[in-house]
Amino acid sequence: MARYEIDDDDRVVVIERQSAGIAPFLIGLAIGAGAALMLAPQSGINTRRDLRRRARRVRRAAEQAVSDATERVTDTFDEARRRVEEKIDSARDAIDFKKNQVNRAMSAGRAAARDARAELEQHIAETKAAYHAGAAVAHEDRARVGDEAGGE
Repeated sequence: MARYEIDDDDRVVVIERQSAGIAPFLIGLAIGAGAALMLAPQSGINTRRDLRRRARRVRRAAEQAVSDATERVTDTFDEARRRVEEKIDSARDAIDFKKNQVNRAMSAGRAAARDARAELEQHIAETKAAYHAGAAVAHEDRARVGDEAGGE
């Protein structure tokens, strides 16, 4: 909306123009044509014939305008639908790509966990073996020390 500086003492008339479309134009055309025919110096038969002819022209013009508007709306709708479908396809592709990335990462994580578990189990087995070997040696040493102490 426009802003105007107005002095309270002055009278100001502001006319803002807005495009209202083709309908007011067609209505004005029909009214103007009808008024022109009514005021024209012709006979009633000729005037009625001219009115019918002009009404047909206005009707054809209105039908053409409606057809053009319908075509533009249809074209705009089809273009919007195409762009939306492209965006949806693009989003689906991005989702599939991310899904595949996540699946690969999970598979790699599972493989790493399996490898780490196998390595850990191997270390545990080696540690248990070393513990049991050390315990057996210690047990043998105690037994030998006990035999030597008892045999003296």
